[in-house]
Amino acid sequence: MSMQKDNLHILTATPSLANHFVAELRDVSVQHDSLRFRRNLERLGELLAYEISKTLPYETHEIVTPLATTQTELLTAQPVLATILRAGLPMYNGMLNYFDKAYSTFVGAYRVEEQNTELQINMEYLASTDLHDKILILADPMLATGRSLVKSYKGMLRHGKPVQVHFAAAIASPEGIAYVQQEVPEAHIWLGAMDERLNENFYIVPGLGDAGDLAFGPKV
Repeated sequence: MSMQKDNLHILTATPSLANHFVAELRDVSVQHDSLRFRRNLERLGELLAYEISKTLPYETHEIVTPLATTQTELLTAQPVLATILRAGLPMYNGMLNYFDKAYSTFVGAYRVEEQNTELQINMEYLASTDLHDKILILADPMLATGRSLVKSYKGMLRHGKPVQVHFAAAIASPEGIAYVQQEVPEAHIWLGAMDERLNENFYIVPGLGDAGDLAFGPKV
């Protein structure tokens, strides 16, 4: 599978503070600090929200100041913010800091890893607002195979068809991007960084490890 670059946006493609946030997420000497790890994911969510906001529809509004009346461009409507529990919560919080009037959708999806079988994704929880004709932004920090992202999105469609779709991740693999673009070609994809590949266990290399465990503690 090959990637299409038209709807792919990568923060670290142009050096900025995003490079520092991604570097700390990866660095084993820093990432053990779960508070710092969550905050760096939150800050990436804020940066991605800001970049996405530049592509959304606006309309002119009149504002009354203490001295005069002026005009400015404001969003026609807030997007719906969605995330995949639990790892996506810090990025979602960052986006909610910026889209502070947005409604939200939450999905419980996880990979099932068994020997001698293909990777399976289970989705056991979905709480969604109405998505009909809405702008949807779905955040998940690690876009590895892309299967949990796609399955979550397709599950949301029972609650309405969005007019615009954005997927946001801190780090992605080329294989995952290609799969998402094949399955949801209308989606705009926003990344902190693009990595080299997936390994034989479907983890991103060089990656950063398990984002959920680093943010909230290891699973039993």
